Amino acid sequence: MLDILIIGGGPIGLACGLAAQKAGLSFVIVEKGCLVNSLYNYPSTMTFFSTSEKLEIGGIPFVTIHNKPNRAEALEYYRRVAVSNNLPINLFEEVTQIKPSAGGYTITSSRQTYHAKKVILSTGFYDISVNLDIPGEDLPKVKHYYKDPHYYAMQNVVVVGSSNSAIDVALETYRKGANVTLVVRGSEISNRVKYWVRPDIINRIKEGSVKAYFNSNLAAIREHEVDIDTPDGKVIIPNDFVMAMTGYKPNFDFLAKLGINLTKDKFIPEYNQHTMETNMPGMYLAGVVCGGLDTHLWFIENSRIHADMIINDIVAKDQKK
Repeated sequence: MLDILIIGGGPIGLACGLAAQKAGLSFVIVEKGCLVNSLYNYPSTMTFFSTSEKLEIGGIPFVTIHNKPNRAEALEYYRRVAVSNNLPINLFEEVTQIKPSAGGYTITSSRQTYHAKKVILSTGFYDISVNLDIPGEDLPKVKHYYKDPHYYAMQNVVVVGSSNSAIDVALETYRKGANVTLVVRGSEISNRVKYWVRPDIINRIKEGSVKAYFNSNLAAIREHEVDIDTPDGKVIIPNDFVMAMTGYKPNFDFLAKLGINLTKDKFIPEYNQHTMETNMPGMYLAGVVCGGLDTHLWFIENSRIHADMIINDIVAKDQKK
């Protein structure tokens, strides 16, 4: 029987593995996608808001030539951390069921069955998009994930949202020759947008390079046009692609299935803020999954501490036995 099964091979899952390794505990990390799958699915041009030292895990230096590391550098860093420390990681293996059993939990995956005394859930929130729930959202031209701006050159692109992902998409596709329209529910660009990017989009809107509808909502999507509800009434514009950068959410159904209590408003899972243990004994949460629908609450830089909090609690309880 393993001491710990860690579900999720992102930065915080790896941090938990490093802490468990340091404590001499047996563990396996199971990841349903590739290594640091969420980071891999970030836009190819993405630059982090955080500096490299705030993305470090396990006390291992993250050396970069840039003030703010980019996606490629982060992928290289976390891969080297995993490989150089010989972390036991099973990739492209999805956990489908976790059930209490004698001495801990029985965990069933798409490939095998594990038995572990403790379980750490570090599953993030990037796998399930927040839908618009409007007619036409199921059309192939509607995208909730974005990779590269070149694909949208010379196309009519509607971008929905006003946070970092939406603004990055709007600016990058505009600079590759797209005709960009930004649809924002609020009255202004979000204050969460990276400080060096926010003035850029505001100026592009002021000069008319990017058309923006504020206090507005995308109402319907059709093959070659969209409807936008604005303060001045419905607007119909030509459209080739809709980039719905409306955010993502954890797999709440999976958490509830495991017996973890969730708040009714923001679906924040119940856990001990000092140990990260949930209402299910021996089952812990780590990383951004702890924030429920409030996905701006936890980041790599402020949730790295979860790894040591969890492992310290596990070791302390084992010593009491």
